[in-house]
Amino acid sequence: MRLVYLSPVPWNSFAQRPHKFVQWFHDRTGEPVLWIEPYPTRFPKLQDVKRLRAAAASDEPQKVLIETPPWLTVVKTGGLPIEPIPGSAMINAPFWQSVFDAYERFCDKQRTCLAIGKPSLLALSLLNRRRHATSLYDAMDDFPAFYDGFSRVAFARRERLIAAKIEVIWASSTALKEHWARQHDNVHLVLNGLDLAAMPLPPVEQPANAAQGKVFGYVGTIASWFDWDWVITLAESRPDDEVRLIGPVFAPPARTLPVNVQMLPERNHAAALAAMLEFDVALIPFKKNTLTGSVDPIKYYEYRALALPTLSTDFGEMSFRADEPGVFISHDQSDVARLAELGLRHRRDPEIALTFAQNNAWEHRFDAARQFINMQ
Repeated sequence: MRLVYLSPVPWNSFAQRPHKFVQWFHDRTGEPVLWIEPYPTRFPKLQDVKRLRAAAASDEPQKVLIETPPWLTVVKTGGLPIEPIPGSAMINAPFWQSVFDAYERFCDKQRTCLAIGKPSLLALSLLNRRRHATSLYDAMDDFPAFYDGFSRVAFARRERLIAAKIEVIWASSTALKEHWARQHDNVHLVLNGLDLAAMPLPPVEQPANAAQGKVFGYVGTIASWFDWDWVITLAESRPDDEVRLIGPVFAPPARTLPVNVQMLPERNHAAALAAMLEFDVALIPFKKNTLTGSVDPIKYYEYRALALPTLSTDFGEMSFRADEPGVFISHDQSDVARLAELGLRHRRDPEIALTFAQNNAWEHRFDAARQFINMQ
């Protein structure tokens, strides 16, 4: 069976769940994959214009972050950023013709699975063509929560229309599973995972800086969901230790940071994993809101696979992990100092970490979910 995948992220980006899914599908079937690139599904914002201008002004060629294998064909999607407007599918149809043509050629006389990683009117159009033998919606986020106003309402409606036509839904968090189970009778929890091949071995011993200040570290994007107040509380409660934040900043703090907060730039995946090994305690400091309520952070799996004590705020899938070994869930700023100390006292066990990594590898995750889709 072949796979057509409408991705929420570009192929040439940091390898995430979509990349791991199509790789797994090909490995298990030996069949080719048609990867359809995402396009804007909301009205543009000022930051979009700034980002495009910066990219256009740069003389540097685009970096190749991931090679395209011979079994995968990438199709770019055109169109105007007007999707919330009624009738926008008709307006954008001429821009999508190359996608329709590639889709028809790819599916011709072939059994095909149509998998949707991001709801869109293009996805709905392909569903309506009925060239697929089976269909899957991999719900990875509460997508409408990323939008505002009319765009949010329109996106939620579009997502419901797709769900009504889809055969099976995978949900990447408990909240998403509960949401879609109220609207669909074939919904299954398929949590996130980790890239086992990319993971360094967990250290056998604790970090050697026993007499020095400790490092509380975070690796990832710093955006609207990042809880700066919680991080500042942690830094102020541990003035002799370092809070190390590594990653791109899209939402800077509203006030001056304590001197023991160190900001470092984004790193590639291998360098980011290496940086985690320097942490005494790993952090996931996200706000608790609608956006994070459906999140299962991949960094959780990476932290635990490295045997790192993990101190997280109470949000999304992390809310269910308070009883996991080495995981400490903070409910508000009043418990930060106590939990930080518990995290430092936790004894690392590399054997438990290795078993955890194997049980939560992407391949293991998708193999367990294979029973829910007909890949014959």
